Amino acid sequence: MARERTGRRKKAAPLNPTITPDAFTQADPVLPRPTFSFLSEDDLVRIKDRAFDLLEQHGIAVVHESANAAMRKAGAVPGGDNERLRLPRELIEEALHAAPRETVLCGKTTARDVHLPRKDHGFIMRTGTGAHGYVDPETNTYGNLTLDHVPKIAAVANGLDQVGFIAHPFCYGVHELTSDIHGVASMVTHTDKHIWLQPYNIENVEYLMRIVTVAAGGEAQLKKRPIASCIMCSFTPLEFKVMDVEALIQSGKAGIPVHACSLPSAGGTAPITVAGMVLMAVSEILAMITLAHVLVPGTTVIATPLMFTLDMATGRALHSCVESLQAKAMAIEVLKRGFGLLAHTYGAGSDTPDVDGQSMAERAMLGQLVSLSGADILGGVGQLECATVFSPVQAVLDNELGAMYRGTLQSPPINNETFNWEEISNIGVGAHFLDSPHTLKYCRSQHLPDTFKRTGRDDYEAENRAGAFEAARDKVLALIKAEPPEGLPDEDQKAEIAKIVAGADEHIIGKAQQSTGKREVI
Repeated sequence: MARERTGRRKKAAPLNPTITPDAFTQADPVLPRPTFSFLSEDDLVRIKDRAFDLLEQHGIAVVHESANAAMRKAGAVPGGDNERLRLPRELIEEALHAAPRETVLCGKTTARDVHLPRKDHGFIMRTGTGAHGYVDPETNTYGNLTLDHVPKIAAVANGLDQVGFIAHPFCYGVHELTSDIHGVASMVTHTDKHIWLQPYNIENVEYLMRIVTVAAGGEAQLKKRPIASCIMCSFTPLEFKVMDVEALIQSGKAGIPVHACSLPSAGGTAPITVAGMVLMAVSEILAMITLAHVLVPGTTVIATPLMFTLDMATGRALHSCVESLQAKAMAIEVLKRGFGLLAHTYGAGSDTPDVDGQSMAERAMLGQLVSLSGADILGGVGQLECATVFSPVQAVLDNELGAMYRGTLQSPPINNETFNWEEISNIGVGAHFLDSPHTLKYCRSQHLPDTFKRTGRDDYEAENRAGAFEAARDKVLALIKAEPPEGLPDEDQKAEIAKIVAGADEHIIGKAQQSTGKREVI
């Protein structure tokens, strides 16, 4: 049964504080955050204990020779399969105790820095990643996402105040083996916000690190101000590939945070039940925190359960079905409330291929549920069709939803001032509050939408029934034409990044061609 909890308030706060255009400023005093829970305390303890049991009794497969050896040296016990390691509870608890509980995702200027956790108990958002498709905002037509779209995605995200950092997409038009390298090279030169790295191959990790090192101004500056963070994924169930372990190691050495991603699919790589899927995600994330503690101590690890459910009728992966929504919220609650970790999951996205009523309904339910469950980061801004399509128009609408979620998370203070007690207790027959000094004092504290409409019927008809979609599209087109932000890499840095990309193509693609004996033409 769902339960609702609210914290106690230490002192009164302003009525419905206005969210500033810079969504990442830290507001004081700390406000209580309304929360939602699927889990009783007994449920929470049961999931935590079973995760410890699963890792201690069955363990994980670490397909990385030196990492496997380091884990055994640290106390992991060889398991029944090759490369399998059982993790003693004491080792996991040691890792949890040492795990950083706060971080800064730096932009290229301090104005773009994202401090986590937020002092107002809110969240920040990030754009969707991995999409192969793109919906053109001018024509509303669908096609492959190419390298030419990356600057447009960056320009739109630069202008969205709820979006704290940007993920690079998959790009057609370049070789698939180095698509991530080309995407990051373009993204890092077009945004002043923090970016999220997602390597596609083990050889690519080093090149991605070199690109962001140049963009940051050198190794020392990157460690001081990490302008990027990197994804590490489990290979569900309970396996860690060489590439992902290497991404962890190189990220830790570079001083950049790691998003420890578990991506279970209920009925496929995880049990079909919500509870089984949550157990899988929590266990894999605890394993990644333990790997980080042993291999690169002190690395910031952000717990990132990204949950999917297989539709048993079609075999399609579902992002926003009831079971996926429940699993995301429950996993965030275990990781955030149960372990006190920084937590990140999808807070936007849908299973429909278009920016339509279904998309808005699904993502509204998703975002509200996971934000109330305590997520620090809501991912997936702009993504459609189970994270395979990016729509700039949807991204603007998601930004609007994000502002509403954050406004909802601000608990209104309850006191005589907010009651307007003196006036309400003396109100006369037929009176009103339109000319009340109290109304004048607080009227500007209301949340005001950006692209969502509050138009009456007559104006709506006069404007040819233009609604939020059209307003969002107009904003997208304006943002794409906007001047680039300050703080981007200079021409020398761009030239050095271009050399890194060319070197990656020559090395990685050339190596693949030699192994197959074929010459590929792009």
